[in-house]
Amino acid sequence: MLFLFVLACSGGEPVETGSYSVCDPTFPVSWDNFGEGFIATNCNGCHASGTRDRNGAPESVTFDTEYQAMTQADDILRTVVDSETMPPAGGVIEEDLLLLDLWLGCFAE
Repeated sequence: MLFLFVLACSGGEPVETGSYSVCDPTFPVSWDNFGEGFIATNCNGCHASGTRDRNGAPESVTFDTEYQAMTQADDILRTVVDSETMPPAGGVIEEDLLLLDLWLGCFAE
């Protein structure tokens, strides 16, 4: 399935996905079409400013807005994509890891 997704996003040319680094301007990933939902589902249980029990998440690490997520893009990529230490319960599917890398690594404004 991931191969077909990458094939569709790469204009028909297969793209190496081992490092999740695939940047293709014909497939823009944004806060509106991916990031906001991903952050809400996978991060804001602990990282929303209004979360009562942050489970040890630092107060300074919040993702209520696109700006907050973008200013911490390197840390998000490092912990979610590279080391897979966040979210602590795991469960991020491979396709979402690819989209996260596309959004934060390629299309961050």
